[in-house]
Amino acid sequence: MTMAIMNASASPVDPLAVKAIRQFNRFYTRRIGALDPYLDSDMSLTDVRVLYELAHRETPVASEIGRDLGFDAGYLSRILRRFETQGWLTREPHARDARQSVLRLTEAGHAAFAPLQQKSRDEAAALLAALPRAQQNQLVQAMGTVQSLLDPATPPARPQAAVLRDPAPGDIGWVVQQHGELYAREYGWDHRFEALVAGIAGEFLLKFQPEWERCWIAELNGERVGAIFVVRKSATVAQLRMLILTPAARGLGLGGRLVDECIAFARRKGYKKMTLWTNSCLTAARSIYAKRGFQLTHSEPHEGYGQPQVGETWELKL
Repeated sequence: MTMAIMNASASPVDPLAVKAIRQFNRFYTRRIGALDPYLDSDMSLTDVRVLYELAHRETPVASEIGRDLGFDAGYLSRILRRFETQGWLTREPHARDARQSVLRLTEAGHAAFAPLQQKSRDEAAALLAALPRAQQNQLVQAMGTVQSLLDPATPPARPQAAVLRDPAPGDIGWVVQQHGELYAREYGWDHRFEALVAGIAGEFLLKFQPEWERCWIAELNGERVGAIFVVRKSATVAQLRMLILTPAARGLGLGGRLVDECIAFARRKGYKKMTLWTNSCLTAARSIYAKRGFQLTHSEPHEGYGQPQVGETWELKL
């Protein structure tokens, strides 16, 4: 029997996950050319990384560079001495700490680094240019996820503005899939909930009334992250349905923005009331509805989707 790798202070680790990370490391170092002469120069990746820190810090000191890069002090000292010998680096007394020297790249040092930096930009651009725009965004987002998981202290990249658009072929199927996956994972709901959503989605497609009904698909960085629907319940009542947000889109105010779009649409169309049905455990969604003036008008326990539920009807006068 294969046992998970463990130590006293960490969670169990699947050996297959370890193998997957090592495989990715081998792929990515080969893909970016880290095993070749770095950036077609006679310098190592480490050398160029130290040059980058020297060029981009206001008052670089050896101890901070070594700490941030995880370098042994003796190893970093040998690199810096070599840079000095080549005329790329000077040292100045630190104004506030006599034990430290401020490291400065000379004009020759900047001249040596500048083409390497441009070459690095060009190679990154070439890597992205081989992908469609949506996949470029997906790759960047995935790298940000890796970085935030391995170093939670790193500030997250600022997301691009969310885009709300009309549905395209495949989007409604994505809505059903997300409901099935997310609610099973987060609430333990079974296949009956996915079947319910699939029925609602199918009815929306088959009986769509464009003058009175609407769907919005939310995108963030080119990826689908949410959806919401307005359907015609009667001549005077609009029904809000199937609000969904992926975990990556939560906390950005996007759920409220989707609901606001529904309310504004219903008012433009002359509806007098908007109604929705939800369950009491969906606290984030209920908070969005309450903040926009929806009132809980009816609740009733029911056995649904493999879990005891309390269904709720909320209404908003328009």
